[in-house]
Amino acid sequence: MTKIYPVSSKSFFVHRSNYAIQQLDHFCFNEAYIAQICAVSGMFEIVFDNVTILPANSCNRDIREMRANELVLKISEPKIEALVEEGYKVYDANGNLKQKNEDITIAPEAYADKFKELEGCEVYSIEQENGNYVISIDTEDHTFLLRVSGSGDTQEWDRFLNK
Repeated sequence: MTKIYPVSSKSFFVHRSNYAIQQLDHFCFNEAYIAQICAVSGMFEIVFDNVTILPANSCNRDIREMRANELVLKISEPKIEALVEEGYKVYDANGNLKQKNEDITIAPEAYADKFKELEGCEVYSIEQENGNYVISIDTEDHTFLLRVSGSGDTQEWDRFLNK
């Protein structure tokens, strides 16, 4: 059992007023920020800020794009498949390859520290297909891919904000 992040003022164990099941495709996480990541045996949750709630979301009564902070994404029966720092290439001004850095797979025992480092980073995308979730995270100078498998997802948040 690996404890990733302690419960704090943005508690994961708080009842939130809006609740959606299996509606990940009714949110846009592009330009959202990671506030916290919590992964313990049998639970995986990420708190996001600046998430766009799309008009098709069943909770969206305004039927227009709205925004939410402190949105909690919960993945049921989770298994972290991989956390990868994506490789990259460095070129000189003439387009000549100077350096090539391969992908780095983060070891499970380092997840806690890496998840803490990813707080405040921007999400590029979240994709879900057949119980596999791929979260692309942009840091200041690198990109990380977090792959989690699970049996389903829920999203919880308190307020709708104007976009």
